[in-house]
Amino acid sequence: MRTATPVAPRPKAAPSPTEPAPAEATVTDPALVKRAVKAAALGNAMEWFDFGVYSYIAVTLGKVFFPSGNPTAQLLSTFGAFAAAFLIRPVGGMVFGPLGDRVGRQKILALTMIMMAAGTFAIGLIPSYATIGVWAPILLLAARLVQGFSTGGEYAGASTFIAEYAPDKKRGFLGSWLEFGTLAGYIGGAGLVTLMTALLSSEDLQSWGWRIPFLIAGPMGLIGLYLRMRLEETPAFAAELEKAHKDEQTRPKVRVRDMVTGQWRALLLCMGLVLVFNVTDYMLLSYMPSYLTSELKYDETHGLLVILVVMALMMCAQPFVGALTDRVGRRPVIAAGCAGFLLLSIPALLLIRAGSLWAIGLGLSALGLLLVCFTASMPSALPALFPTPVRYGSLSIGFNISVSVFGGTTPLVVTALIGATGDVMMPAYYMMAAAVVGGVAVWYMTESAGRPLPGSPPAVETEREARALAGRR
Repeated sequence: MRTATPVAPRPKAAPSPTEPAPAEATVTDPALVKRAVKAAALGNAMEWFDFGVYSYIAVTLGKVFFPSGNPTAQLLSTFGAFAAAFLIRPVGGMVFGPLGDRVGRQKILALTMIMMAAGTFAIGLIPSYATIGVWAPILLLAARLVQGFSTGGEYAGASTFIAEYAPDKKRGFLGSWLEFGTLAGYIGGAGLVTLMTALLSSEDLQSWGWRIPFLIAGPMGLIGLYLRMRLEETPAFAAELEKAHKDEQTRPKVRVRDMVTGQWRALLLCMGLVLVFNVTDYMLLSYMPSYLTSELKYDETHGLLVILVVMALMMCAQPFVGALTDRVGRRPVIAAGCAGFLLLSIPALLLIRAGSLWAIGLGLSALGLLLVCFTASMPSALPALFPTPVRYGSLSIGFNISVSVFGGTTPLVVTALIGATGDVMMPAYYMMAAAVVGGVAVWYMTESAGRPLPGSPPAVETEREARALAGRR
């Protein structure tokens, strides 16, 4: 990064941690921005590669790691281990978030990459329940907890990293590539499971085939770690380090109290936005494969292929909708997604329940395109809720609490609700309730498109823009 020197602003009182500080405009380096986006997106891709594998092979994992008997109980146990990783995510967020604001975004993102890869790789090495008995589900749970702890610092750090590198005018477009990585990882994981399901017998898949996707995480983690270690720290955090040095401190002072009580309104907005984002995300990408198989008795291979096609469609739309948020704003796009889920969840699920391939594809595609309104907006909207000194920590805390309570538990809760009520329309009702909460959050949030991040100077693409900005001051 390099900076341009604008006209000096009038002297003002020192800004509080929640107020933007007057500073020079940052002129972004396109090469550095591209590297930052790639490294951040790859970490997200690896995280969701694991989620895709776990969700699509959940029935097999239930047979491998839990006692034989009731298939529904096995599936619930598998999703229980899936949900347990989300319960520890806030702990990871409370550890990695403040560290990211104190020692740097880049170092923490490298650490979370190592832990994610190790946790996923370990699952592929665990013996089955038939081999070691109760230790199999215990070890599976332990590996999932390592994954959950590390991912507590991953999304908030990756979105913060991209947001702090991106120029103000393109933050939505560049941030959308983070979720492009999510979809690519999910398609990679789900596609590999689909291929193995088609090529291997049920016996081979249950005996050894299920291990292959998890063992791939090792090499992927090393590649991601290499890319992240080559990155420089973000300009916003570098400025915080410089400020700390002037105050004769080795590191910026970060207090958890400032991240929570000092940001309570932004935290509530963050949790509301993350709730609708993740409930709909996990409903479509994690729960629907099992819903098609276990509830609708749909052919497993065809069901997986339909959802893969939907995810590919979402990938194609992702950067275009991200660019749209830079033009029309984050709020209108997120609001459109909330309204769409409120109005179309029931019709979409009725189409899915119709059972024909075209009806299922149309229903899932409608939900997928509505979900893009969130996946393309959130990576740029969420970091803009918080000022630089507490951005990583506050976003980690708010994001992970909401994901843990509402997002990651979605498959488990919906499966349990269907079992308790017998109403197979529960997925639609759950998404509609989430849309209402998201709509309230959108109503109260401030538009951030095209504006500097709180606590950071304007970020532009050229020296000419910086000079023009200086002339207007």
